[in-house]
Amino acid sequence: MKSSPASAAPEPSEPAEPVEPAPSAASAPSAASAASAEEPATAPDRRSARTTLRSDLRASIPDGLIALVVTAAVFALLYARIRAKTSSTVTVMPFMADAGGFWMYFLSQAFGWAALLWAWGTVILGLLLSGPRPKRLPLSGPRLERLHRTTSLNTIALIAAHALLFAAELVRHDTARWNSRLWAAFIEAFVPGGYDSGTGQIAMPVGQAALYLAIPLGLLFYVRHRIGPKTWRVLHRFVIVVYILSVWHTLLYGTNVWYDGWFRTSVWLLQLPIAALLLVRLLRPARRSEQLSRPGAGTGTGGAGLRVWSGWSLRLVGRLAVAGVVVAILAVVLSGRDGGRTVPPADTSSTHNHD
Repeated sequence: MKSSPASAAPEPSEPAEPVEPAPSAASAPSAASAASAEEPATAPDRRSARTTLRSDLRASIPDGLIALVVTAAVFALLYARIRAKTSSTVTVMPFMADAGGFWMYFLSQAFGWAALLWAWGTVILGLLLSGPRPKRLPLSGPRLERLHRTTSLNTIALIAAHALLFAAELVRHDTARWNSRLWAAFIEAFVPGGYDSGTGQIAMPVGQAALYLAIPLGLLFYVRHRIGPKTWRVLHRFVIVVYILSVWHTLLYGTNVWYDGWFRTSVWLLQLPIAALLLVRLLRPARRSEQLSRPGAGTGTGGAGLRVWSGWSLRLVGRLAVAGVVVAILAVVLSGRDGGRTVPPADTSSTHNHD
């Protein structure tokens, strides 16, 4: 049985320090992680001392309710498309045309799509906070920071629900004894390499990596005073990797976007704002030390001079890489093709076919 999108949870920004990131997304990992959204450079904010996980969990309730409404709408859409046999899922796995029999799997997919959408929003907020901020925004800086943190927490919850429902569906359709069913579902859903069916051999570990990175990276903000702000900022930059892994998992294994078409192209289209904001973030960084200013003639040739030139070269390569990503995404969106699947495979069987 194929897995649906598992998203990543970009971690919350810290109001009191210069920081934040992609994408994730994503999620290419080295160049993008260095460019991840960092918090805006502002004077220390006394409110940061009152920012706790408990307070943000309470504040995340309205956003979480909206996420559940969106998940329900996505589920209704997926279910209707399956019943009408207009979804590529039916082509990929014909036995799933029984929408009522596999409702839990489609609910898992719905949570996966909602998680990806919430991760997208979290990364966008992080990039807005860390780079040149538009003059007219509907929310103030502190409110954007709070929203960034709450959407991050809800993204983690949506990913967890996606994974748990997928495991529950495996248990539900297994015929072995209950303890064997639970163990097998745990191995396939949560252990890298445990799922050995087709494309899932790659796509499942990618999604699992997104989940296992999202949780610590998303919660480190609340212990930043223990690990130190510098360490936190360095780790926070890798949040973009989580998003990229999530998108990769979706494009590899989302049966709704299995073939080239408008739905798959729309996923690529959503990456354009993130890539563009990331490029702006790199070209106009908040910190002077991150600006791409060519080392002067007095830099020297010793160890210190080599480090300066190496840092400058890496920043230049990062900017060129992100610019290349923007061009590549534009090419995919305009052509409607990303080099993926164009026709149904000859063999659509699955190790989870329970007909």
